[in-house]
Amino acid sequence: MTEGTISTAAEGSDTLTRLEQEGEIAADYLEGLLDIADLDGDIDMDVEADRAAVSIISESARELQKLVGRDGEVLEALQELTRLAVHRETGDRSRLMLDIAGFRAQKRTELAELGAKAADEVKNSGEPVELDPMTPFERKVVHDAVAAAGLRSESEGEEPQRFVVVLPA
Repeated sequence: MTEGTISTAAEGSDTLTRLEQEGEIAADYLEGLLDIADLDGDIDMDVEADRAAVSIISESARELQKLVGRDGEVLEALQELTRLAVHRETGDRSRLMLDIAGFRAQKRTELAELGAKAADEVKNSGEPVELDPMTPFERKVVHDAVAAAGLRSESEGEEPQRFVVVLPA
């Protein structure tokens, strides 16, 4: 192996170790939260797309809905608190992604379909399509789906009213 290959492999290993550490810190924080709230749930940790991914799952997903909230509002807040807990321990900003009771996984599927549908509409009409305001997570999923369909998209507006515009080729 060349020196550059060794360096790249070491950097990848360091990144994976750092993301696994973020996941462990987040899991400890969330386990404490579940104990305080007297909720049952298992913590699953993974690394996806260069970020730590932590999920809370339970036999009774209905019980965890309290932690998701209306349209994922509580989930978003818990994700930010969890990122802060990781930051406090590591000193580094975290891009950790939190999912509870499969909410984000389901949302990702719905948004990918929305992005593909909007891309089809733009291909057929030749006109840009503006979508409703979305969170950064939601916009990212839509941008990825539009790119996969061979078109491009942009985010416009100011938070919390930022939205995706799907553009013709």
